[in-house]
Amino acid sequence: MSVVPVFLYHAVSDDPPSWLAPYTVSPRTFAEHLDLIADSGLRVVPLRRLVDALLGGPAVPPRSAVLTFDDGYADFASTVAPLLAARGLPSTLYVTTGALGVPGRPSSGGPFPSVATLDRAQVRELDAAGVEIGGHSVTHPQLDTLPRASVREEVAGCKRDIEDTLGHRADAFAYPHGYSSRTVRALVREAGWTSAAAIRADSAFSSGTDDPLRFARLMVRADTGRDRFALWTGGRGAPVAPFAEGARTRGWRAYRRTRALIGVPYRALPA
Repeated sequence: MSVVPVFLYHAVSDDPPSWLAPYTVSPRTFAEHLDLIADSGLRVVPLRRLVDALLGGPAVPPRSAVLTFDDGYADFASTVAPLLAARGLPSTLYVTTGALGVPGRPSSGGPFPSVATLDRAQVRELDAAGVEIGGHSVTHPQLDTLPRASVREEVAGCKRDIEDTLGHRADAFAYPHGYSSRTVRALVREAGWTSAAAIRADSAFSSGTDDPLRFARLMVRADTGRDRFALWTGGRGAPVAPFAEGARTRGWRAYRRTRALIGVPYRALPA
């Protein structure tokens, strides 16, 4: 299997709150990205095709790509889904179950303040329309800084909630903020998730030898320029997973854990 760009988006909006703006692209930019993907010859495949390959099944076709979306903002239903449906493109949406909101009403608190999130009826409608619904925890914490019992509830509780909402099994998980650890990944497996999306080195390509419980993605931000995105569609401009966890990553985890232990957690932006 050649390198596989797994694109990660958050919000697609012209008017995001300031805290979300760095992780937001406009609808026009998102449509341009979809055109760049098509023009490059990439074929967008369902996430499960990649996961099956990583678990030992048939390889994905050459020049494949995957589209993923984190958090569960309302703009996915109003803006993203129609653009994908018009092009016949599959996608995976990872929802934070504790943030599922009231129709049309911005959240007043929680992990995603001052932005409208999907409600359960919309999640069911998207599922019925063919969008794969995955889990992104209950409250969007940094899982690798939590005690085992708290991680278990975030991971397993999210799965129960999604499956109760959809009425069927859900298999795909994404780590909030991209953070995981060996213990967190073991608890994800224990909960019954068969894949988990990470963020390796900020952005990296997945590959045929990637880890299905922390496969790499390319995070698309507000400052991701057209030239960089075009490089990604050509399989260039980012490292290829798997690769060893570096000393910087381990040190950053230790720093965040220490802050959590003393009651002054690192305030990461939702991602």
